[in-house]
Amino acid sequence: MISEKMQDALNKQLNAELYSSYLYLSMSACFTSINLKGFANWMRVQAHEELAHAMKFYEYITERGGRVALLSVEEPPSEWASPLAAFEDAYRHEQKVTGLIHELVELAGAEHDHPTNIFLQWFVSEQVEEEASADEVVQKLKLIGDAGNGLFMIDRELSQRVPTTP
Repeated sequence: MISEKMQDALNKQLNAELYSSYLYLSMSACFTSINLKGFANWMRVQAHEELAHAMKFYEYITERGGRVALLSVEEPPSEWASPLAAFEDAYRHEQKVTGLIHELVELAGAEHDHPTNIFLQWFVSEQVEEEASADEVVQKLKLIGDAGNGLFMIDRELSQRVPTTP
């Protein structure tokens, strides 16, 4: 059985993962509206991945005998000044999520909740990948600056991303 304090914290993280999915879906819609279909694809795949993360929390809470609480999901922004601005926001968002995961690990330790600590280790590793993936695009966009042809090359590259099952 999971403690009420841990259950509440995991439910908040479930909500944060749902927000992440909304955020990336909003970014995808923004990129679609300016005909950057590769960028839109990357964000759509990311939205799908974040939804899968939310479901991992959902399933874990129920497996431990807890009660899932579906909280309101905050409305994400819908416009960004540039592809770089959107990916910088994505990178900062992943850093924030990393902090939230680390807080959950600390709480699991304080609660002596070893199963939850083990469960969270997957997310600790996943966040390293999440930050690196967003930052890689940020760095490429910074390199090309205002070169439109570079933007379209990155757009083509990002169109190749396919969903993976976490």
